[in-house]
Amino acid sequence: MLTNVSLMDAGILAALGYGVVFAGLVVLMIVIILVGKVFSAKKKKASAEAAAPVEVEEAPAAPLAPGSAGQLKLYDTPPKTAAMLMAIVADKLGKPLNELRFISIKEVK
Repeated sequence: MLTNVSLMDAGILAALGYGVVFAGLVVLMIVIILVGKVFSAKKKKASAEAAAPVEVEEAPAAPLAPGSAGQLKLYDTPPKTAAMLMAIVADKLGKPLNELRFISIKEVK
C-alpha cells in the first residue's frame, strides 16, 4: 500500500486522522446537548402540568367542621394519600387532627 511514505506525508495523514476524529467528537457532543435540551424541555412542560394545584372539593353549603383550618391544596397527590399522611403526622405528634393546620401537600419525586 504505502511503502514509500515520507515523514512529512505521515505527519499530514496523522493530522488529518486526528482532525476527523475530533470533528466527529464535536458533532456527537452537539447532538447529545441538543437531545438533552429537548428532553429537559419536555420534562419541564410535563411537570408544570402535573404540579397544578388540585383543590379539595367540599360541599358548598356545608359549614366547616369545628376546629378545621380551611382549604388544603394538593399538588400531584391523591386525596386518599393526603388523608393518610395527615393522620400519620397527627399520630406521631400525639395531637388531634383538628389542632393541626395543613396548608398544602406535594409529592416529592
